Amino acid sequence: MAESHDAHVYEGMSDAPDTPDIIIITGMSGAGRTEVLHTFEDLGYFVIDNLPPNLMLDVANMSGLRDGVGRHLAVVCDLRTQGGQFGDLAEALDELEAHEYTYAVVFLEASDEALRRRYALARRPHPLAHEGEATIDVVRRERELLQGTRQRATLVIDTSNLTVKELRSRLRTAFSQLSDQQLMEVHVFSFGFKYGMPEEADIIIDVRFLPNPYWDPEMRRLTGKDEIVRDFVLTHEQTQAFLKTWFQLLDTVMPGYVAEGKSRLSIGVGCSGGQHRSVALADETARYLIEAGYHVVSNHRDLFRAETHA
Repeated sequence: MAESHDAHVYEGMSDAPDTPDIIIITGMSGAGRTEVLHTFEDLGYFVIDNLPPNLMLDVANMSGLRDGVGRHLAVVCDLRTQGGQFGDLAEALDELEAHEYTYAVVFLEASDEALRRRYALARRPHPLAHEGEATIDVVRRERELLQGTRQRATLVIDTSNLTVKELRSRLRTAFSQLSDQQLMEVHVFSFGFKYGMPEEADIIIDVRFLPNPYWDPEMRRLTGKDEIVRDFVLTHEQTQAFLKTWFQLLDTVMPGYVAEGKSRLSIGVGCSGGQHRSVALADETARYLIEAGYHVVSNHRDLFRAETHA
Protein backbone atom coordinates (compact mmCIF):
# COMPACT_ATOMS: atom_id res chain seq x y z
CA MET A 1 0.00 0.00 0.00
CA ALA A 2 1.28 3.45 -0.85
CA GLU A 3 2.28 5.30 2.26
CA SER A 4 0.40 8.45 3.19
CA HIS A 5 2.17 11.52 4.50
CA ASP A 6 -0.05 11.66 7.58
CA ALA A 7 0.25 8.10 8.82
CA HIS A 8 0.35 8.02 12.57
CA VAL A 9 -0.06 5.77 15.57
CA TYR A 10 -2.95 6.61 17.84
CA GLU A 11 -1.81 4.48 20.76
CA GLY A 12 1.60 2.94 21.33
CA MET A 13 2.53 -0.42 22.75
CA SER A 14 3.84 -0.17 26.31
CA ASP A 15 6.44 -2.45 27.83
CA ALA A 16 5.98 -4.12 31.15
CA PRO A 17 8.37 -2.52 33.65
CA ASP A 18 10.08 -5.86 34.33
CA THR A 19 10.38 -6.93 30.69
CA PRO A 20 13.78 -8.62 30.19
CA ASP A 21 16.23 -6.94 27.83
CA ILE A 22 16.73 -10.17 25.91
CA ILE A 23 14.58 -13.26 25.43
CA ILE A 24 16.56 -16.35 24.44
CA ILE A 25 14.42 -18.98 22.73
CA THR A 26 15.85 -22.46 22.64
CA GLY A 27 14.86 -26.07 23.10
CA MET A 28 13.95 -29.05 20.99
CA SER A 29 13.94 -28.81 17.21
CA GLY A 30 10.34 -29.00 16.01
CA ALA A 31 8.90 -27.78 19.31
CA GLY A 32 7.79 -24.42 17.93
CA ARG A 33 10.75 -22.05 18.15
CA THR A 34 9.86 -20.26 14.92
CA GLU A 35 6.28 -19.62 16.04
CA VAL A 36 7.57 -18.25 19.34
CA LEU A 37 9.91 -15.92 17.46
CA HIS A 38 6.96 -14.62 15.42
CA THR A 39 5.03 -14.02 18.62
CA PHE A 40 7.79 -11.86 20.08
CA GLU A 41 8.03 -10.00 16.79
CA ASP A 42 4.33 -9.17 17.13
CA LEU A 43 5.04 -7.98 20.66
CA GLY A 44 7.47 -5.41 19.26
CA TYR A 45 10.77 -7.20 19.86
CA PHE A 46 13.68 -7.09 17.44
CA VAL A 47 14.11 -10.76 16.53
CA ILE A 48 17.07 -12.79 15.29
CA ASP A 49 16.95 -16.45 14.32
CA ASN A 50 19.80 -18.88 15.00
CA LEU A 51 22.13 -16.37 16.66
CA PRO A 52 25.47 -17.91 17.73
CA PRO A 53 25.84 -17.46 21.50
CA ASN A 54 29.26 -15.82 21.18
CA LEU A 55 27.64 -12.92 19.31
CA MET A 56 24.87 -12.31 21.83
CA LEU A 57 26.69 -9.70 23.93
CA ASP A 58 27.85 -7.81 20.83
CA VAL A 59 24.30 -7.71 19.46
CA ALA A 60 22.99 -6.51 22.83
CA ASN A 61 25.57 -3.73 22.92
CA MET A 62 24.75 -2.63 19.37
CA SER A 63 20.99 -2.71 19.88
CA GLY A 64 20.77 0.49 21.93
CA LEU A 65 19.25 -1.27 24.94
CA ARG A 66 21.79 0.24 27.32
CA ASP A 67 20.88 3.74 26.12
CA GLY A 68 17.16 3.08 26.41
CA VAL A 69 16.60 3.72 22.71
CA GLY A 70 16.57 0.18 21.34
CA ARG A 71 13.84 -2.42 21.20
CA HIS A 72 14.05 -5.50 23.38
CA LEU A 73 15.64 -8.50 21.71
CA ALA A 74 14.34 -12.00 21.10
CA VAL A 75 16.83 -14.49 19.71
CA VAL A 76 16.72 -18.17 18.83
CA CYS A 77 19.77 -20.24 19.78
CA ASP A 78 19.72 -23.49 17.87
CA LEU A 79 21.66 -26.43 19.28
CA ARG A 80 23.69 -26.38 16.06
CA THR A 81 25.10 -22.97 17.03
CA GLN A 82 25.90 -23.96 20.63
CA GLY A 83 29.36 -25.21 21.49
CA GLY A 84 32.48 -25.34 19.38
CA GLN A 85 33.36 -22.26 17.33
CA PHE A 86 30.04 -20.57 18.10
CA GLY A 87 30.46 -20.54 21.86
CA ASP A 88 28.46 -22.01 24.72
CA LEU A 89 25.04 -20.63 25.64
CA ALA A 90 25.73 -20.85 29.37
CA GLU A 91 28.86 -18.72 28.91
CA ALA A 92 26.88 -16.21 26.85
CA LEU A 93 24.28 -15.91 29.62
CA ASP A 94 27.03 -15.36 32.20
CA GLU A 95 28.44 -12.58 30.01
CA LEU A 96 25.05 -10.89 29.80
CA GLU A 97 24.73 -10.99 33.59
CA ALA A 98 28.23 -9.58 34.01
CA HIS A 99 27.30 -6.65 31.77
CA GLU A 100 24.02 -6.12 33.68
CA TYR A 101 21.65 -7.17 30.92
CA THR A 102 18.47 -8.87 32.04
CA TYR A 103 17.33 -11.94 30.15
CA ALA A 104 14.85 -14.80 30.14
CA VAL A 105 15.37 -18.22 28.60
CA VAL A 106 12.30 -19.80 27.02
CA PHE A 107 12.87 -23.51 26.58
CA LEU A 108 10.47 -25.37 24.28
CA GLU A 109 10.03 -29.09 24.51
CA ALA A 110 7.60 -31.74 23.34
CA SER A 111 7.25 -35.47 23.75
CA ASP A 112 9.35 -37.82 21.63
CA GLU A 113 6.24 -39.04 19.84
CA ALA A 114 4.93 -35.52 19.16
CA LEU A 115 8.24 -34.49 17.62
CA ARG A 116 8.51 -37.68 15.57
CA ARG A 117 4.99 -37.10 14.25
CA ARG A 118 5.71 -33.46 13.33
CA TYR A 119 8.78 -34.38 11.32
CA ALA A 120 6.85 -37.15 9.60
CA LEU A 121 4.08 -34.73 8.63
CA ALA A 122 6.58 -32.11 7.47
CA ARG A 123 8.43 -34.74 5.43
CA ARG A 124 11.79 -33.26 6.23
CA PRO A 125 14.74 -34.66 8.18
CA HIS A 126 15.67 -33.59 11.68
CA PRO A 127 18.41 -30.90 11.38
CA LEU A 128 20.76 -32.89 13.66
CA ALA A 129 20.21 -36.27 12.00
CA HIS A 130 23.17 -38.31 10.81
CA GLU A 131 22.80 -40.29 7.60
CA GLY A 132 20.49 -43.23 8.21
CA GLU A 133 19.65 -42.21 11.79
CA ALA A 134 16.03 -42.68 12.84
CA THR A 135 14.18 -39.50 13.84
CA ILE A 136 13.22 -40.84 17.25
CA ASP A 137 16.89 -41.56 18.01
CA VAL A 138 17.91 -38.03 16.99
CA VAL A 139 15.20 -36.55 19.20
CA ARG A 140 16.43 -38.50 22.21
CA ARG A 141 20.03 -37.54 21.52
CA GLU A 142 19.11 -33.86 21.21
CA ARG A 143 17.15 -34.02 24.47
CA GLU A 144 20.21 -35.32 26.30
CA LEU A 145 22.45 -32.63 24.81
CA LEU A 146 20.04 -29.90 25.92
CA GLN A 147 19.74 -30.94 29.56
CA GLY A 148 22.21 -28.31 30.72
CA THR A 149 20.44 -25.58 28.74
CA ARG A 150 17.07 -26.62 30.13
CA GLN A 151 18.35 -26.15 33.67
CA ARG A 152 19.02 -22.47 32.90
CA ALA A 153 15.50 -21.93 31.56
CA THR A 154 13.28 -19.21 32.97
CA LEU A 155 10.19 -20.71 31.37
CA VAL A 156 9.72 -24.26 30.07
CA ILE A 157 6.79 -24.85 27.73
CA ASP A 158 5.71 -28.30 26.59
CA THR A 159 4.07 -27.81 23.19
CA SER A 160 3.04 -31.45 22.69
CA ASN A 161 -0.66 -30.68 22.96
CA LEU A 162 -0.71 -26.90 22.51
CA THR A 163 -2.29 -25.15 19.56
CA VAL A 164 -0.47 -22.17 18.05
CA LYS A 165 -3.09 -19.90 19.59
CA GLU A 166 -2.54 -21.41 23.05
CA LEU A 167 1.23 -21.09 22.73
CA ARG A 168 1.00 -17.44 21.73
CA SER A 169 -1.40 -16.73 24.58
CA ARG A 170 0.94 -18.31 27.13
CA LEU A 171 3.85 -16.19 25.93
CA ARG A 172 1.79 -13.01 25.94
CA THR A 173 0.69 -13.72 29.49
CA ALA A 174 4.28 -14.29 30.59
CA PHE A 175 5.95 -11.36 28.83
CA SER A 176 3.38 -8.64 28.30
CA GLN A 177 1.05 -6.72 30.60
CA LEU A 178 -1.17 -5.85 27.65
CA SER A 179 -4.39 -7.72 26.97
CA ASP A 180 -4.94 -9.71 23.77
CA GLN A 181 -7.19 -6.85 22.63
CA GLN A 182 -4.40 -4.31 23.09
CA LEU A 183 -1.88 -6.58 21.40
CA MET A 184 -3.87 -6.80 18.15
CA GLU A 185 -2.75 -3.92 15.95
CA VAL A 186 -5.71 -2.42 14.09
CA HIS A 187 -4.83 -0.51 10.92
CA VAL A 188 -7.62 1.85 9.87
CA PHE A 189 -7.16 3.70 6.59
CA SER A 190 -9.13 5.65 4.03
CA PHE A 191 -8.84 5.14 0.28
CA GLY A 192 -10.43 6.14 -3.01
CA PHE A 193 -12.07 3.44 -5.11
CA LYS A 194 -10.99 5.19 -8.31
CA TYR A 195 -7.37 4.47 -7.37
CA GLY A 196 -7.94 0.76 -6.84
CA MET A 197 -9.16 -1.66 -4.20
CA PRO A 198 -6.81 -2.26 -1.26
CA GLU A 199 -5.78 -5.91 -1.42
CA GLU A 200 -4.45 -5.94 2.14
CA ALA A 201 -7.72 -4.99 3.85
CA ASP A 202 -9.46 -7.59 6.02
CA ILE A 203 -12.60 -5.43 6.18
CA ILE A 204 -13.71 -2.90 3.57
CA ILE A 205 -16.60 -0.49 4.12
CA ASP A 206 -17.92 1.52 1.15
CA VAL A 207 -19.24 4.96 2.16
CA ARG A 208 -19.98 6.27 -1.35
CA PHE A 209 -23.69 6.16 -0.56
CA LEU A 210 -23.33 9.11 1.82
CA PRO A 211 -23.78 12.77 0.73
CA ASN A 212 -20.61 13.95 -1.01
CA PRO A 213 -19.00 17.29 0.03
CA TYR A 214 -17.20 17.35 -3.33
CA TRP A 215 -20.30 18.80 -5.00
CA ASP A 216 -20.22 21.86 -2.76
CA PRO A 217 -17.74 24.38 -4.30
CA GLU A 218 -16.83 25.62 -0.82
CA MET A 219 -15.64 22.15 0.23
CA ARG A 220 -14.39 20.71 -3.08
CA ARG A 221 -10.71 21.54 -2.43
CA LEU A 222 -10.89 20.69 1.26
CA THR A 223 -10.52 17.26 2.86
CA GLY A 224 -12.10 15.20 5.58
CA LYS A 225 -9.50 16.67 7.92
CA ASP A 226 -11.05 20.12 7.61
CA GLU A 227 -13.67 20.94 10.23
CA ILE A 228 -16.34 22.12 7.78
CA VAL A 229 -16.09 18.88 5.78
CA ARG A 230 -15.93 16.70 8.86
CA ASP A 231 -19.03 18.36 10.30
CA PHE A 232 -20.86 18.03 6.98
CA VAL A 233 -20.13 14.31 6.82
CA LEU A 234 -20.54 13.31 10.46
CA THR A 235 -23.59 15.34 11.42
CA HIS A 236 -25.68 14.30 8.45
CA GLU A 237 -28.70 12.23 9.50
CA GLN A 238 -27.78 9.47 7.05
CA THR A 239 -24.24 9.28 8.45
CA GLN A 240 -25.50 9.13 12.01
CA ALA A 241 -27.67 6.13 11.16
CA PHE A 242 -24.76 4.49 9.37
CA LEU A 243 -22.33 5.04 12.26
CA LYS A 244 -24.72 3.50 14.75
CA THR A 245 -24.92 0.32 12.69
CA TRP A 246 -21.22 0.36 11.76
CA PHE A 247 -20.13 0.60 15.38
CA GLN A 248 -22.51 -2.20 16.33
CA LEU A 249 -20.90 -4.34 13.64
CA LEU A 250 -17.42 -3.56 14.97
CA ASP A 251 -18.56 -4.40 18.50
CA THR A 252 -19.67 -7.79 17.18
CA VAL A 253 -16.71 -8.77 14.99
CA MET A 254 -13.71 -7.28 16.79
CA PRO A 255 -13.81 -9.58 19.85
CA GLY A 256 -13.94 -12.52 17.45
CA TYR A 257 -10.71 -11.45 15.75
CA VAL A 258 -9.09 -11.02 19.16
CA ALA A 259 -10.26 -14.48 20.24
CA GLU A 260 -8.76 -15.94 17.06
CA GLY A 261 -5.38 -14.58 18.12
CA LYS A 262 -5.08 -12.31 15.10
CA SER A 263 -2.07 -10.02 15.51
CA ARG A 264 -3.03 -7.46 12.85
CA LEU A 265 -6.36 -6.38 11.41
CA SER A 266 -6.73 -3.96 8.52
CA ILE A 267 -9.91 -1.92 7.99
CA GLY A 268 -10.34 0.12 4.81
CA VAL A 269 -12.91 2.91 4.53
CA GLY A 270 -13.49 3.88 0.91
CA CYS A 271 -15.21 6.67 -1.00
CA SER A 272 -14.83 7.83 -4.59
CA GLY A 273 -11.58 9.77 -4.34
CA GLY A 274 -10.35 9.14 -0.80
CA GLN A 275 -10.51 12.85 0.03
CA HIS A 276 -13.68 13.71 1.94
CA ARG A 277 -16.09 11.07 3.30
CA SER A 278 -13.65 8.20 3.74
CA VAL A 279 -11.12 10.41 5.53
CA ALA A 280 -13.62 11.74 8.05
CA LEU A 281 -15.12 8.30 8.66
CA ALA A 282 -11.77 6.50 8.91
CA ASP A 283 -10.76 8.98 11.61
CA GLU A 284 -14.09 8.48 13.38
CA THR A 285 -13.67 4.70 13.17
CA ALA A 286 -10.16 4.93 14.62
CA ARG A 287 -11.39 7.17 17.44
CA TYR A 288 -14.17 4.73 18.32
CA LEU A 289 -11.81 1.74 18.41
CA ILE A 290 -9.27 3.60 20.55
CA GLU A 291 -11.97 4.42 23.07
CA ALA A 292 -12.90 0.72 23.04
CA GLY A 293 -9.33 -0.16 24.08
CA TYR A 294 -7.72 -1.23 20.81
CA HIS A 295 -4.22 -0.38 19.60
CA VAL A 296 -4.89 1.61 16.43
CA VAL A 297 -2.68 2.84 13.60
CA SER A 298 -4.35 5.18 11.11
CA ASN A 299 -3.47 6.73 7.77
CA HIS A 300 -5.07 7.96 4.54
CA ARG A 301 -3.85 6.13 1.47
CA ASP A 302 -4.90 8.55 -1.26
CA LEU A 303 -5.12 11.87 0.52
CA PHE A 304 -1.88 13.06 -1.07
CA ARG A 305 -3.60 12.87 -4.49
CA ALA A 306 -6.23 15.46 -3.53
CA GLU A 307 -6.22 18.83 -5.26
CA THR A 308 -6.49 21.06 -2.24
CA HIS A 309 -5.91 24.68 -1.33
CA ALA A 310 -2.65 23.74 0.38
